[in-house]
Amino acid sequence: MGQTLISSLFRILRSKPSTLGSEEWNPWEEDEKQEQQHRFKTSLQILNKSTKGKTDFRVQIWGKAAIGLYLWEHIFEGLLDPTDVTAQWREGNAVVGRTHYSFITGPAVVPGYFSVDVNNVVLILNGREKAKVFYATQWLLYVQNLVQTQKIQHVAVVLLGNEHCNNEWIKEFLRRNGGFVELLFVIYDSPWINDMDVFQWPLGVATYRNFPVVEASWSMLHNERPYLCNFLGTIYENSSRQALMNILKQDEIDKLCWVSVREQWQPQETNESLKNYQKALLQSDLTLCPVGVNTECYRIYEACSYGSVPVVEDVMTAGSCGNTSVSHNAPLQLLKSMGAPFIFIKNWKELPVVLEKEKTIILQEKIQRRKMLLHWYQHFKTELKMRFTNILESSFLMNNKG
Repeated sequence: MGQTLISSLFRILRSKPSTLGSEEWNPWEEDEKQEQQHRFKTSLQILNKSTKGKTDFRVQIWGKAAIGLYLWEHIFEGLLDPTDVTAQWREGNAVVGRTHYSFITGPAVVPGYFSVDVNNVVLILNGREKAKVFYATQWLLYVQNLVQTQKIQHVAVVLLGNEHCNNEWIKEFLRRNGGFVELLFVIYDSPWINDMDVFQWPLGVATYRNFPVVEASWSMLHNERPYLCNFLGTIYENSSRQALMNILKQDEIDKLCWVSVREQWQPQETNESLKNYQKALLQSDLTLCPVGVNTECYRIYEACSYGSVPVVEDVMTAGSCGNTSVSHNAPLQLLKSMGAPFIFIKNWKELPVVLEKEKTIILQEKIQRRKMLLHWYQHFKTELKMRFTNILESSFLMNNKG
């Protein structure tokens, strides 16, 4: 029954967002959040009936990867104390529906060195590369011991997966394979995603580079933007990014767009380069999003934050991601299923036509489009927060032994 409920809830939550109202919509009004909450009334009623007698559900989130900050600060809109991003220990609390969340993160969150006084834990891990997998495995072995000694009862994992979707290492820990992890939320288009015990989770913005929570402003919505498009990034040899640069130079499109490239990837931003990048997003109508190792990139979500429409290279990258026999939406299944208002192209040769059309769009239409994008992005995050909570409640509470 528990898995059936999760599936039916997931179908409700993945329905396409409603179309926007008109000029009156204001992206920073609290009314919008209340409206989103109302949309989940039916699904929450189903859960409340199935978990009658439980008035308090507590979950602790252990953030051991930077993606945890996207979940907590961007999706949950939670605060952290202290606000200093370099602090050894940071924590926060939030209530979603009837679930009380606490969140801990920082270098001082080390296995065995903090008290565990909750039954339900969500562990956020980085499994992108070999060294990270080793570290993540140590955490899972620690949590496995806590489950075996009945210190905790239920465990879910949010995983920054490998960009080629090679995540075999975590399989042995999943409950379906005799392990203790009941639910897995995984980033990238993993073929494991079944909306029963494995769910897709968004990559989000680059919190590890201190990309902030962006508040919408009047000028962000209404000002004329001086650039048609932007691309600030690394150019890899023999990649589609190189093809993109050739097209930009061919028709001198790069004079209409903010283009700044480098040949070597840099993991950290300086304050100056981050401000420069944010300025480019704010001053461009479109943001070009070529594929990297994976189709999904931070740039997509960062562009949404500033109302700059992502122009996404909609092609599957090499590796084990996606399964076109199961879903014609691969890649970016999650974004597409939630009606992302992006421009999807298969080849950068299509870009000149896109930009020619862009030149004909008047400011008033662009303002409406920005509102629609910002509205959609807020809706996307709200739905994910509710979906995440509903899935945890239905799975953990249904599987309670007592």
